[in-house]
Amino acid sequence: MTNVIVRNSAHSYAETLSKLLAAIAHGGATLFANIDQRAAAESVGMSLRPTSLLIFGNPKAGTPLMDAFPLAALDLPLKLLIWEDAEGVKVAFTPPSEIAIRYDVTGKDQLVAALSQQLEMLVGAVT
Repeated sequence: MTNVIVRNSAHSYAETLSKLLAAIAHGGATLFANIDQRAAAESVGMSLRPTSLLIFGNPKAGTPLMDAFPLAALDLPLKLLIWEDAEGVKVAFTPPSEIAIRYDVTGKDQLVAALSQQLEMLVGAVT
Protein backbone atom coordinates (compact mmCIF):
# COMPACT_ATOMS: atom_id res chain seq x y z
CA MET A 1 0.00 0.00 0.00
CA THR A 2 2.42 2.63 -1.10
CA ASN A 3 1.40 6.25 -1.11
CA VAL A 4 -1.68 5.63 1.00
CA ILE A 5 -1.95 6.39 4.70
CA VAL A 6 -3.90 3.95 6.87
CA ARG A 7 -4.77 4.79 10.47
CA ASN A 8 -6.54 2.81 13.17
CA SER A 9 -9.70 4.37 14.52
CA ALA A 10 -10.27 4.47 18.26
CA HIS A 11 -14.01 3.98 17.69
CA SER A 12 -16.50 1.50 16.29
CA TYR A 13 -17.25 1.55 12.57
CA ALA A 14 -20.56 3.39 13.02
CA GLU A 15 -19.02 5.89 15.43
CA THR A 16 -16.03 6.48 13.15
CA LEU A 17 -18.29 7.13 10.19
CA SER A 18 -20.52 9.44 12.22
CA LYS A 19 -17.58 11.41 13.64
CA LEU A 20 -15.97 11.81 10.22
CA LEU A 21 -19.23 13.02 8.67
CA ALA A 22 -19.62 15.55 11.49
CA ALA A 23 -15.99 16.69 11.16
CA ILE A 24 -16.40 17.17 7.40
CA ALA A 25 -19.52 19.28 7.92
CA HIS A 26 -18.00 21.22 10.83
CA GLY A 27 -14.83 21.91 8.83
CA GLY A 28 -16.75 23.64 6.08
CA ALA A 29 -16.21 21.00 3.43
CA THR A 30 -18.90 19.66 1.14
CA LEU A 31 -19.79 15.96 1.34
CA PHE A 32 -20.31 14.95 -2.28
CA ALA A 33 -20.96 11.26 -1.61
CA ASN A 34 -21.13 8.68 1.15
CA ILE A 35 -20.87 5.37 -0.65
CA ASP A 36 -21.88 2.39 1.48
CA GLN A 37 -19.92 -0.30 -0.33
CA ARG A 38 -21.25 -3.04 1.93
CA ALA A 39 -24.82 -2.14 0.96
CA ALA A 40 -23.83 -2.15 -2.71
CA ALA A 41 -22.38 -5.65 -2.33
CA GLU A 42 -25.50 -6.85 -0.54
CA SER A 43 -27.67 -5.44 -3.35
CA VAL A 44 -26.14 -8.01 -5.70
CA GLY A 45 -26.22 -10.90 -3.23
CA MET A 46 -22.63 -10.59 -2.07
CA SER A 47 -21.14 -9.86 1.33
CA LEU A 48 -18.52 -7.32 2.31
CA ARG A 49 -17.20 -6.13 5.65
CA PRO A 50 -18.53 -2.70 6.73
CA THR A 51 -16.91 -0.36 4.19
CA SER A 52 -17.69 3.22 3.21
CA LEU A 53 -16.07 5.73 0.90
CA LEU A 54 -16.54 9.40 1.73
CA ILE A 55 -15.95 11.85 -1.11
CA PHE A 56 -15.66 15.44 0.07
CA GLY A 57 -13.89 18.69 -0.49
CA ASN A 58 -13.94 22.42 -0.60
CA PRO A 59 -14.38 23.80 -4.12
CA LYS A 60 -12.44 26.93 -3.10
CA ALA A 61 -9.41 24.73 -2.46
CA GLY A 62 -9.80 22.07 -5.14
CA THR A 63 -10.84 24.23 -8.07
CA PRO A 64 -7.51 26.08 -8.41
CA LEU A 65 -5.68 22.75 -8.47
CA MET A 66 -8.00 21.22 -11.05
CA ASP A 67 -7.95 24.41 -13.14
CA ALA A 68 -4.15 24.50 -13.29
CA PHE A 69 -3.66 20.72 -13.38
CA PRO A 70 -6.77 19.07 -14.92
CA LEU A 71 -5.62 15.50 -14.28
CA ALA A 72 -5.68 16.17 -10.53
CA ALA A 73 -9.46 15.86 -10.85
CA LEU A 74 -8.93 12.10 -11.08
CA ASP A 75 -8.10 12.20 -7.34
CA LEU A 76 -10.11 15.25 -6.29
CA PRO A 77 -12.34 15.73 -4.41
CA LEU A 78 -10.61 14.09 -1.48
CA LYS A 79 -11.62 10.65 -0.28
CA LEU A 80 -11.62 8.74 2.98
CA LEU A 81 -12.07 4.97 3.03
CA ILE A 82 -13.42 3.50 6.27
CA TRP A 83 -13.64 -0.24 6.89
CA GLU A 84 -13.81 -2.75 9.69
CA ASP A 85 -11.85 -5.96 9.79
CA ALA A 86 -10.75 -8.44 12.45
CA GLU A 87 -8.14 -5.96 13.70
CA GLY A 88 -10.58 -3.06 14.14
CA VAL A 89 -11.68 -0.02 12.19
CA LYS A 90 -9.34 1.60 9.68
CA VAL A 91 -9.35 4.94 7.88
CA ALA A 92 -7.29 5.36 4.72
CA PHE A 93 -6.55 8.25 2.38
CA THR A 94 -4.16 9.40 -0.30
CA PRO A 95 -2.21 12.37 1.02
CA PRO A 96 -2.60 15.57 -1.02
CA SER A 97 1.19 15.69 -1.35
CA GLU A 98 1.01 12.36 -3.20
CA ILE A 99 -1.72 13.71 -5.49
CA ALA A 100 0.53 16.71 -6.21
CA ILE A 101 3.44 14.43 -7.10
CA ARG A 102 1.24 12.14 -9.19
CA TYR A 103 0.08 15.04 -11.40
CA ASP A 104 3.21 17.23 -11.36
CA VAL A 105 1.46 19.98 -9.44
CA THR A 106 3.84 22.90 -9.04
CA GLY A 107 3.47 26.35 -7.54
CA LYS A 108 0.63 25.28 -5.24
CA ASP A 109 2.62 24.24 -2.18
CA GLN A 110 0.57 26.31 0.30
CA LEU A 111 -2.70 24.94 -1.06
CA VAL A 112 -1.46 21.34 -0.96
CA ALA A 113 -0.21 21.89 2.59
CA ALA A 114 -3.60 23.33 3.63
CA LEU A 115 -5.41 20.32 2.13
CA SER A 116 -3.02 18.00 3.97
CA GLN A 117 -3.64 19.81 7.24
CA GLN A 118 -7.42 19.61 6.77
CA LEU A 119 -7.25 15.89 6.05
CA GLU A 120 -5.04 15.22 9.07
CA MET A 121 -7.46 17.15 11.30
CA LEU A 122 -10.40 15.12 10.01
CA VAL A 123 -8.69 11.80 10.57
CA GLY A 124 -7.42 13.04 13.92
CA ALA A 125 -11.06 13.24 15.04
CA VAL A 126 -11.23 9.43 15.13
CA THR A 127 -7.69 8.23 15.78
